[in-house]
Amino acid sequence: MSSALGMAFATAACVIAPAAVGSESINPTSVMPPTGHGSLLQTEVSMSLVSRDLQILVTPLEESVIRVTAPDTENRLRGIAASHRASLPQGGQLFLVSFYTNQADVAFVPEEIQIIARELRVLPTGIAPVTPGWGQRRVLQRQTELAVYAFPSDINLESELVLVYGFERTNSWSNVLTRIQSERARARARASGTNEH
Repeated sequence: MSSALGMAFATAACVIAPAAVGSESINPTSVMPPTGHGSLLQTEVSMSLVSRDLQILVTPLEESVIRVTAPDTENRLRGIAASHRASLPQGGQLFLVSFYTNQADVAFVPEEIQIIARELRVLPTGIAPVTPGWGQRRVLQRQTELAVYAFPSDINLESELVLVYGFERTNSWSNVLTRIQSERARARARASGTNEH
């Protein structure tokens, strides 16, 4: 669960120009494979951001994403979502957020995790700690702090998203989404007993 990801300290007072969002999207429900047929790692379905001493990984906990992960990862991510959903605002879209560092002791600011969607900066509506040290707002060397974030339900995972932390940002979701969509087709083929490469 100690996945790599990364960050930069900075104040949220900065203004970051929003990125354009794709105008076309699909309904993931119509192409979602059955459970247990994905093969991707958690890092392969996550947005990652690295800067200075922090590594940040943000993983959507929606079925349209976690069903393309390997069965053990799928079950783990689904379990995390289920165990923390009740403590977050109802109807929100859930993401697992991880902070990791190789340094001795690094501070992080949970509220600075934000998403740009449809050219609008979206703030989390709730944060539920997963690891007991989350409230300290510090990551110890080679340790990972995790929490489940709720964001508004109208974030469209089938379009371009930009992950923001402090002064840093990444549009890596575009590549991740392409990988997820390809794996959905492969997982459906595996489920139906056909070969698709």
